[in-house]
Amino acid sequence: MSSNKSFMFGMGLLAGVVGGLIAGVLYAPKPGEESRREIKEAACELYEKHAPEIKEAKKQAMESIDLMKYKLERQFRKINNMVKSNKMLKAKELEASEDNFDYQ
Repeated sequence: MSSNKSFMFGMGLLAGVVGGLIAGVLYAPKPGEESRREIKEAACELYEKHAPEIKEAKKQAMESIDLMKYKLERQFRKINNMVKSNKMLKAKELEASEDNFDYQ
């Protein structure tokens, strides 16, 4: 659990740094074309510098998504089975009451 917290802290820190860089470049008194070029260069440089961490973060995010998807599908199957068994129980009760009605 602590590795997840440190991972989340690292991702938050990285997002803050990227956001700060972008905000700084956007609010700088430069023409738009030059600002866009600087943002692109900074983003490329950041990606090259932190490519392994970004790949690991992406991998962990995909694993978390897959796990959540599996858990949701399992819960959906459980609920679906409960609904089916309730329908079967009601059908059996209805059939039994019809059988009792036919004998009377």
